[in-house]
Amino acid sequence: MPQHQLNGPSLPPRSGDRARQLVVLLHGYGANGADLIDLGRIWSSSLPDAAFVAPDAPEPLPFDGFGGRQWFALAERDIREYRLGVETAGPVLQDFISEQLSELGLEAADLVIAGFSQGAMMALFTGLTRSDPPAGILAYSGAFAGPKTVTAIAVPPVAMIHGAEDDVVSSNYLEAANVQLQALGVDVKTYLLEGLGHSIDQRGLTIGARFLQDRFGG
Repeated sequence: MPQHQLNGPSLPPRSGDRARQLVVLLHGYGANGADLIDLGRIWSSSLPDAAFVAPDAPEPLPFDGFGGRQWFALAERDIREYRLGVETAGPVLQDFISEQLSELGLEAADLVIAGFSQGAMMALFTGLTRSDPPAGILAYSGAFAGPKTVTAIAVPPVAMIHGAEDDVVSSNYLEAANVQLQALGVDVKTYLLEGLGHSIDQRGLTIGARFLQDRFGG
């Protein structure tokens, strides 16, 4: 895949001071950064010193005239395709995250990577393959598509939230991820939300806010 310069909406800290934390928000297939930046507006009330950024995925969605993007193409929608996709798209996202940290004068310990659906797959892969691991990884309605091993000295904690009625990314991926991540030595907490489809509801937002506050020492 050709290298791309990622761009997307961002929010400065609500406090008006310099950023002390960074939350990177990764959107799902067919969406764009604008689809997820509102999470930053919601969470900023409990994280006033955090900056939020929601990059647009590098590839335009084929045959779409509405600005939809993809981190990687989907055809089979199976774990092998997901794994190849995150491995291919990973480097450009890693570079973007490193640039954002540098611009804000922050360290990896000040970073949480969050994502929804395809973006959750990217968050898990990226967070677990960084040489300077983030403070945490927050994954909504996603799947664990790698890495197969975790070599970082400090393995970031993971929270995964999934709707029990999800008909886009099956909730079966949640339990599979739980088993696989624990086998890699990851401290993972999973939340299966009854009555929820492929979406984020108030329950998921509350879980996410608590996770962020905990990881940032709030």
